[in-house]
Amino acid sequence: MLGPKQEAQGALFYEFSIDDHVPQDHLLRSIDRFVDLSDIRQHLSGFYSHTGRPSIDPELLIQMLLVGYCFGIRSERRLCEEVHLNLAYRWFCRLDLSDPVPSHSTFSKNRHGRFRESELLRHLFEKTVARCIEEGLASGQRMAVDASLIEADANKQNSTPKEEWDSSTIDIADAPRAVREYLDTLDEAAFGAASEVQPKFTSHSDPASQWTAARKGPAFFSYSDNYLIDTDHGVILDVEGTRSIRQAEVGSTQTMLTRVKEKFDLVPNWIIADTAYGSGPMLGWLVDRKIDGVDAPSHNGIAMCQTGFVGSQ
Repeated sequence: MLGPKQEAQGALFYEFSIDDHVPQDHLLRSIDRFVDLSDIRQHLSGFYSHTGRPSIDPELLIQMLLVGYCFGIRSERRLCEEVHLNLAYRWFCRLDLSDPVPSHSTFSKNRHGRFRESELLRHLFEKTVARCIEEGLASGQRMAVDASLIEADANKQNSTPKEEWDSSTIDIADAPRAVREYLDTLDEAAFGAASEVQPKFTSHSDPASQWTAARKGPAFFSYSDNYLIDTDHGVILDVEGTRSIRQAEVGSTQTMLTRVKEKFDLVPNWIIADTAYGSGPMLGWLVDRKIDGVDAPSHNGIAMCQTGFVGSQ
């Protein structure tokens, strides 16, 4: 027998639990067991005013950012829409059905404001690495280093050739945030001081980005995201952003190795990298720390070990 037509009828009261509607095997349930954001408020306490309206919960912002990273939601505007609609995302962010979702502009203000000033994201990253070491997922004995190109939000049409570029003519008072940050990094080894060679083009909107053709195709503006990885279980021990030139990428290796030594007391027995990292200054830096180079052509790279120089195979 044909049943009655289903029609929406609003009820006066509902008994509803978001937890009952999130599958037990959902990815966010697995992540939620290990996420510890308990010290965020203490870390940020000095970056909030003691007067005025209450702020958006910083734990909520980080939880939403984790959702975006895990599910490839790059747009903060779309992230807010997805959290508003998706029950699993609401559950992970500790939002009830009636709780409002923060505005997308809140993320930009916090990322470029107190999150950056307090180095909150690095604090959370290093806390996660420490947890991996504690759980035996990273020994620090065998590491690998490499860089990935991150395309900048800039284009050639809004750029100046190197023959015409002069940073001294920039009016700091009228400059946007990206330009002010560029001026602040001119003397940093990872950016302006990485090389005396000027890029072929400099972007007006993001002058710290590098004009590169490293992908053997059309050139574009980019940054390099450098990784130091523990090869036991593929845990990233450190990251460093630089210009997309080899000198800056190689120099970031020294920065990351020094930082994991100071932060976690990790000194690798082996470091695996491609041949571009085998420059004279880099090998000299390793030799000074009793880390010598071993050529490993079968792996299209070099493996640098602490046991002494072995030579080419």
